[in-house]
Amino acid sequence: MQRRQFLTSSLATAAVTAAAATPLAAQSQPSPQQFYLLRRYHQQSGPQTKLTSNYISDALMPALDRMRTQIGLGPVGAFNLSFGSETPATYVLIPGTSAEALATLDLKLADDAEFLKAADAFWNAPAIAPAFIRAESTLMSAFPGWPRLTPAPGAATKAKRIYQLRTYESPSYGDHVRKVEMFHKGEFSYFQQAGFDCVFFADVLVGAQLPCLTYMLSFDSLAHHDTLWSAFSNNPDWKKLSASPRYNYESIVSNVSNLILSPLACSQV
Repeated sequence: MQRRQFLTSSLATAAVTAAAATPLAAQSQPSPQQFYLLRRYHQQSGPQTKLTSNYISDALMPALDRMRTQIGLGPVGAFNLSFGSETPATYVLIPGTSAEALATLDLKLADDAEFLKAADAFWNAPAIAPAFIRAESTLMSAFPGWPRLTPAPGAATKAKRIYQLRTYESPSYGDHVRKVEMFHKGEFSYFQQAGFDCVFFADVLVGAQLPCLTYMLSFDSLAHHDTLWSAFSNNPDWKKLSASPRYNYESIVSNVSNLILSPLACSQV
């Protein structure tokens, strides 16, 4: 199946099913549907983590704030990887209304003299002391049933919180479409009923391990995380949905990536 055909099929399927189970949080959000750029900086222990954190807070965040209205950027998230493979790593989550603007963001930053001055130590780090090992970018499209990023309730007050970033890989495009459909058939509501703070749900358009989807949740603590997931798993409606022959005829999720992130002080999410 051609990539364009798959995207049309995936989003069309999700849009049809969204009307039956659109969560209250999504209903209260304005249009249009957002795109997300998720950037991961792979690092080594030592000065790289501090250099990257300083770059994000002192150079990148102010520059993105200046671009906010010009290219439709939303609140930006910044996180360190606390639990997961390949630590240390730093993540930046940038929402926007234009996929093209997000894809060409580095070109726009390179034209911002104020940014380049503030970012110099990171942007022009020498080869013998690089700011990071490699950078990895993922471009995503918000699910129609959750069209915009929802900052965690404690983000504005910088309350203590953790984030869970989950990625579901599917063995085929057909299975991926079914998994996306499950969110619109009830999973959004089941997350809300359990008490989750849901940040975003998105289809990965460009990135690794395709086809896949990614979503983010927020918690007060790891204990809070365990309590809410237990409530979700024991929801009889969730059990009924997951047992449906449409979704249970084979394993429609072949791999799950599960990361725990901690917000940087400058995070707006």
